[in-house]
Amino acid sequence: MFRNQYDTDVTTWSPAGRLFQVEYSMEAVKQGSAAIGLRSATHIVLATVNKATSELSSHQKKIFKVDDHIGVAIAGLTADGRVLSRYLRNECINHSFVYESLFLSPA
Repeated sequence: MFRNQYDTDVTTWSPAGRLFQVEYSMEAVKQGSAAIGLRSATHIVLATVNKATSELSSHQKKIFKVDDHIGVAIAGLTADGRVLSRYLRNECINHSFVYESLFLSPA
């Protein structure tokens, strides 16, 4: 009934005792797909499940190249993953500029 009054902030409770922003985020999690990474002594494999939410939706890329030796697989919403991969890409560029070496992630 008064849903719009109570869904603008995560700390605003509805009269029924519900937090609509938390419910919205739980629904967003359900829209994500699975991602897996496997590592051996010589190779790394990243794989994702591409599921279309409807016939009209387009394919969303879920694996991103960060640097020549670093990749990222996204298991949630692709917009969040793009922001994180862009941040990682910038960190790799800054590291290679300052230290003149590749950014090495811990094993």
